Amino acid sequence: MNLIVMGSTGSIGTQTLDCAEKIGANVSAMCAGRKVDLFEQQIRKFKPKAVAMSDCDAAKELKLRISDLDIPVFSGEEGVLRLFEEVPCDVCINGIVGVAGLRPTLAAAKKGLRIALANKESLVVAGEIIKQACRENGAEIIPVDSEHSAIFQCLNGICPTDGDIGTINKKIRRLILTASGGAFYGKTKSELETVTASDALLHPTWKMGPKITVDCATLMNKGFEIIEAARLYDVDEKAIDVVIHRESIIHSMIEFVDSSTIAQLSYPDMRVAIQYAITYPERIPSPVEPLDFFKLSALTFAEPDYETFRAPLLCREVLRAGGNTGAVINAANEVAVDAFLNNKINFAQITDFSEKMLEKYPLKTNVSLEELLQTDAEIRRERIK
Repeated sequence: MNLIVMGSTGSIGTQTLDCAEKIGANVSAMCAGRKVDLFEQQIRKFKPKAVAMSDCDAAKELKLRISDLDIPVFSGEEGVLRLFEEVPCDVCINGIVGVAGLRPTLAAAKKGLRIALANKESLVVAGEIIKQACRENGAEIIPVDSEHSAIFQCLNGICPTDGDIGTINKKIRRLILTASGGAFYGKTKSELETVTASDALLHPTWKMGPKITVDCATLMNKGFEIIEAARLYDVDEKAIDVVIHRESIIHSMIEFVDSSTIAQLSYPDMRVAIQYAITYPERIPSPVEPLDFFKLSALTFAEPDYETFRAPLLCREVLRAGGNTGAVINAANEVAVDAFLNNKINFAQITDFSEKMLEKYPLKTNVSLEELLQTDAEIRRERIK
């Protein structure tokens, strides 16, 4: 099995390489952003046939560093996409953060690959375009988000879909996504006025990159997952619920029409979802520790506080509207999170800015990929006030 790992130096990428090593999968190609030191180490260990770096200066430095290896180094966005043409592969693991992962997802779909998808922005911004490309080229999406992997596993454990995750069984009443609540669960609006980026990065259960960790704190991540679930499983957003589950042991659930509920449980470790996406439909031993139920003190559940954390409600509006609204909210969120991480805005302004952009930009339907990316570019030129 040949893997192409998108974003190999990030959280998903490093865990993917750990899985690949343990299950004996061949890493044919890798791409990274600008972390030259780590990327060089990965290249020397896994010896891919080709690599790429989206940062052109980083790619030049890497090329000098690995001049002793017979491995071509491509650069920029086009260089990343070139990997799909230069190297044969079976599975694309897309762990790129943000809208930068959209074109690689589409390229993998057009090559008819299995896409182990951790880049939720692909479906948030251009879900229908991605799904159409998959249908036309025989590609399949296996979700790597822990919540959607859980739903996928529950579906295949009870009513196998034979790889078609675009169709949900009519016996299912609703999908229940669990949420840790992030670093600020239980805080009031007034308490959130003084929180810092460092505070937001203190996730209670998961170890992730900074952008997604902040998204967890605002609950925008959960809002994006609502959009993902609707587009992955062709369900109405009213059939998707969210429950706060601080322990992150239950990763999501399916409720059937007879009120029976099926859940997927494991310790919070992304390697479970990553490995399953690679080896599906087979299950093989993983490096993740099995659950010890005698050590679990409790599994708790609560309703989200949508008055304080409005992001999921905005994402439900996006689902109902469709068109270019996914591109609007995603770009606005990326801009605002980056500003927050750089101490330029306060925490509340992240969601405020997303809401303002949705109000400012008129709805456009039947949009092309180019129009969606143009919307993305326009949002990134906006100034947060």
